[in-house]
Amino acid sequence: MRRKKLLLISSIGGHLTQLLQLEPLFKNYDYHIVTEKSEITKKLEDKYPMSFLVYGARNYPFRYIFKLAYNIFKSFFIFLRERPDVVITTGVHTAVPMCYIAKLFRKKVVFIESFAKSSSPTMAGKMVYPVADLFIVQWETMKRFYPNAVYGGSIY
Repeated sequence: MRRKKLLLISSIGGHLTQLLQLEPLFKNYDYHIVTEKSEITKKLEDKYPMSFLVYGARNYPFRYIFKLAYNIFKSFFIFLRERPDVVITTGVHTAVPMCYIAKLFRKKVVFIESFAKSSSPTMAGKMVYPVADLFIVQWETMKRFYPNAVYGGSIY
């Protein structure tokens, strides 16, 4: 019997740090990590199977549009190559297209809202909430924004 395949995706920084907290689960599944390319994340390639997207901060809207379009196409390619059963993400903008691609192929989507958000939702969370099969919040207070979410506590 084939092991389930996880595709774990997040932006760099705290979102990736939270995603890597799930490492104890990795031994139970085939998995692949997708994040933005940087000097720091390239070093992780020695430890984990990884693919990289282009870093695209929204503070430069004109450039961001082109980087987002590129990342959508690349996400589609990565999804088809990896063929995951489940996409797990801690957000942010890098991950949203992959979640919708997963739903297009009728795969499961798990979104873990950021630990840093205890009193307001993230834009990525609001965008993925309607398609997530499991939406996890790390603060009870966030259930007011995501009534169908599961309170999972801190992943740290």
